[in-house]
Amino acid sequence: MCLIAFAWRSHPRYRLVVAANRDEYFGRPAAPAGFWDDHSNVLAGRDLEAGGTWLGITLDGRFAALTNYRNPADKKTGAPSRGALVADFLTGRTSSEEYVRLVEKRAADYNGFSLLVGDVASMFFFSNRGERATRVAP
Repeated sequence: MCLIAFAWRSHPRYRLVVAANRDEYFGRPAAPAGFWDDHSNVLAGRDLEAGGTWLGITLDGRFAALTNYRNPADKKTGAPSRGALVADFLTGRTSSEEYVRLVEKRAADYNGFSLLVGDVASMFFFSNRGERATRVAP
């Protein structure tokens, strides 16, 4: 099970504190966290199979994290990579609110996930296993 614990705008010295684990198949290749060659402002691990990521931050304060929801009965064959949701936010310029609204519109295409996206001003949570996106309060 993937878990993410975070404190956002809760400490006077640190704007974001994150503790997370990644529960992934051992056979799936991944690169450890580092600055990406193709997007030098992104610090994240990388899924070497699909090119996305599960957790990352940018030099300008954008943050995103994703956990998978695995239910073999609901598995969609050929679904897009959920890690692209994180990578697209980190490499894009769309606000966190606008981005999560765009994800809501195509969420049914993906296998189960929970997504957290934010920046210095706002943070949002969305799961395609639940209701609408919600703004996260500090």
